[in-house]
Amino acid sequence: MSPDIALTSFLLALSGLFSIVNPVGSALIFAQVTAERSAAERAELARRIGFYAALVMLAALWAGAPILNFFGVSLAALRIAGGLVVAASAWTLLSAPEAREARRQAEAGPEPGRGIGPGSGDGRSEGLAEVAFFPLTLPFTTGPGTIAVAIALGANRPAEGPDRIGFYIGASLAAVAIAGMVRLAYGSADRVVTLIGPVRARVLGRLSAFLLLCVGTQITVNGVADVLGPLIAAAHRG
Repeated sequence: MSPDIALTSFLLALSGLFSIVNPVGSALIFAQVTAERSAAERAELARRIGFYAALVMLAALWAGAPILNFFGVSLAALRIAGGLVVAASAWTLLSAPEAREARRQAEAGPEPGRGIGPGSGDGRSEGLAEVAFFPLTLPFTTGPGTIAVAIALGANRPAEGPDRIGFYIGASLAAVAIAGMVRLAYGSADRVVTLIGPVRARVLGRLSAFLLLCVGTQITVNGVADVLGPLIAAAHRG
């Protein structure tokens, strides 16, 4: 296993997932929608959301691409489509970040019969566990965009061999690191609101979105190279 592959995969996955999850910006909304909860309950929610977020990202990273391959989607097509989806998501973040923030706040808000304030559920632990997974993990923290990014990253894996092992180790560590950031940011949401504020969070979000656009473009380029490479080589041999 090459340490360089693991490090490169870690940095690529970390930048891509951080950009789409945006733990700092999400913490600002988390602070608003859980304002009526006690400090102990919010800390418990942060711990559970971090754990669930890690499971969602790891499942998409490890199983997403193989499942699509099972249905006959080639690796090159998966890379191209995944890269385009990631790039489109990044462009939306760059062009209309306020709209995305409003949508995520609506996703995290209470639904009829399913509140996130005190007293949700039949008991404290059961209520926290239910709310922590839905809606605060899915779709608020790790929604369809995050899953698409994780699948696209998984599609960018090397061929069978030691390099693939290094890729999965690096990418999985990045997913766990992002989940850890989510837990820390949500657990310190009040301090994040005071320290960062909504304006700085938007600036950070735009910078992250541009980085995500670059990640999506790179994944697409890799997929196009997979398609055109054999054709160009065949043309040269002819």
